[in-house]
Amino acid sequence: MRVRFQKGSLCKRHGAWVGQWREDGHRRKRALGLVSEITKSEAQAMLANILAAVRARQREPAQNVLLNDFVGHAYLPFYRRKWKGSTGMCNEQRIKYHLTAELGRRELGSFKRDELQDLLDRKAASGLSYSVVAHLGWDLRQIFGMAVAEGFLPKNPAELLFVPRECPRPNTLVMTLEEVRKLFAVLEVRERLIARLAILAGLRPGEIFALTWERLQAEYADIRQRVYRGDVDSPKTIHSVRWAALSDGLLAAIQEWRELSPYTDDPEAWVFPSETLKTSLGRDNCWRRHFKPKLEAIGLGWVNFHVFRRTHSSGRRERERVHQDIIGASARGGQRT
Repeated sequence: MRVRFQKGSLCKRHGAWVGQWREDGHRRKRALGLVSEITKSEAQAMLANILAAVRARQREPAQNVLLNDFVGHAYLPFYRRKWKGSTGMCNEQRIKYHLTAELGRRELGSFKRDELQDLLDRKAASGLSYSVVAHLGWDLRQIFGMAVAEGFLPKNPAELLFVPRECPRPNTLVMTLEEVRKLFAVLEVRERLIARLAILAGLRPGEIFALTWERLQAEYADIRQRVYRGDVDSPKTIHSVRWAALSDGLLAAIQEWRELSPYTDDPEAWVFPSETLKTSLGRDNCWRRHFKPKLEAIGLGWVNFHVFRRTHSSGRRERERVHQDIIGASARGGQRT
């Protein structure tokens, strides 16, 4: 089959880069991103990836397209535009290590539902966590779903995949009230405030270390950014942009740290600065140097930031349950009178 080579075209429409090309005798177009967010060269690279996938489809029958080529030239270039940097890094590493490294040389049309389920069964038996196996099932459904949408396959062989029963579910550890008290008692002022913001206010570590003094208002923390591996970006999800209420105890702890912290007069200064004062404190270094030794000394070496957040969620659910019990009791009392 003769393949028509084309470079496509790129234009601006309503503040966005729009790529245009021809496929199967029809004009096609796709919005590639906002002009304010991506450069022209980045938009051209996106269009080039789209055209590479188009030429691959025209060059050979769908059943001859390799999984490796489809993931590299169609799936990842498209979904990178949706994923945050941290999400994309995790997703690409997982797909490369567990899927394309093992299955990449297989043709898209050669996969069957049962063998993909067998793959998940093997991954679970190898000791992978429930979360990783569940994400691999999600990856397979999305990859093959896109192959169906692009006309490579008539149906999605991964649509009905499930996490095997034998896959161990995560052991969601939480701290007791007494353990929380022991934790607060051994930490210094700065680390105690970090732990309080996580356990009492429910902030993620990236949100805590991204706080500036102007974001700490009279009664709440204004969550508008986070730090991930040294990069400042938006919070994890759209719902993570919020006002986090601060209790009286937390406000007192913030004031205690404010009196010891440098550069509090600058509203844009980090609440938890590094030694240079130019960047925020590194989460991993802070934990390794200032949290871990003290927690291990009191028998809480199993605790980490994830445990802090689960402890907050567990405590919130318990408070909500008690609140509902009180409301129910009040309602029953009113009915009796």
